[in-house]
Amino acid sequence: MKAARQPDLRVLRGLRRWLGRVGALCLALHASAACAASEPVQAQQVADGAWFVQGEAALGSAANRNFISNAGFIVTPQGVVVIDGLGSPALAEELVAAVRRVTPLPIRHVIVTHYHADHIYGLQVFKDLGATVIAHRAGLDYLNSDTAQRRLVASREELYPWVDERTRLVPADRWLEADTVLDLGGDKLHIRHAGPAHTPEDLVVYAERSQVLFAGDLVFRGRIPFVGQADSRGWIDALSGLIALQPRTIVPGHGPASVDPVPDLEMTRDYLVFLRKSMGEAAANLEPFEEAYARADWSKFEGLPLFRAANRINAYNTYLLMEQQAK
Repeated sequence: MKAARQPDLRVLRGLRRWLGRVGALCLALHASAACAASEPVQAQQVADGAWFVQGEAALGSAANRNFISNAGFIVTPQGVVVIDGLGSPALAEELVAAVRRVTPLPIRHVIVTHYHADHIYGLQVFKDLGATVIAHRAGLDYLNSDTAQRRLVASREELYPWVDERTRLVPADRWLEADTVLDLGGDKLHIRHAGPAHTPEDLVVYAERSQVLFAGDLVFRGRIPFVGQADSRGWIDALSGLIALQPRTIVPGHGPASVDPVPDLEMTRDYLVFLRKSMGEAAANLEPFEEAYARADWSKFEGLPLFRAANRINAYNTYLLMEQQAK
């Protein structure tokens, strides 16, 4: 019996590129339901000089182009400052187009709130336009890690064609080690390090003139947050600091903007407090995770979007964290 013939890799790569072009064409033409794409990124104005775009309350996928996070931009007399780069180069290009519909001024800076995939895979578009990328130095550890590389490799498969072999990780041009202020023609943007919290490198951006706070993933409005390996104690402390700041408007990392920020900040904080309390008690009492999870009263949060997708893993990671801290 003859051995099975191995597929020609050149043919497979050619087919993959062809499928990518078909997917891009479907997006451009809004073609049939079989290849229908999401609507183009649309900017919403939240204050004088401040806009944002809102991602879906969903897990990242090829179907939604990894458009699951928010990004913002601030128009100053000396140019535009973008906050976060979205989850694919195609989305970033649409964000650039949204900026161009508002102003012809150049994009001068991109501030990275943290180096999670849904916020950074579009950074290369802004870098290629000549923008200065700003992030906190703590993000270097993740950016240079095997985890980041493996995630990119997996994303090139799972999010194809929106993330592909041309998508790259972009380091900052300016790594911050302390809070700073960008003064662009009198418009002052306060960049504050809020981590370790959701990530070690969390940055928030407060636009002084408009009193808008771009909070990154410290705030998930109207949905269950992604906790991952977060320092939940630090996250709770950071949220308390944002509540004390009393901004007029908050643009969260996920979900709609809020003109009544305190209840939204408190929702994320209360969820994290409940996770730590319920899982901390279980870990201290040597109660198995499954029993603790079944016993916990999740009624305050179970109606929120992504509860089923995120809550169990959030609880498990918190259980492991509290177990480690109890030793």
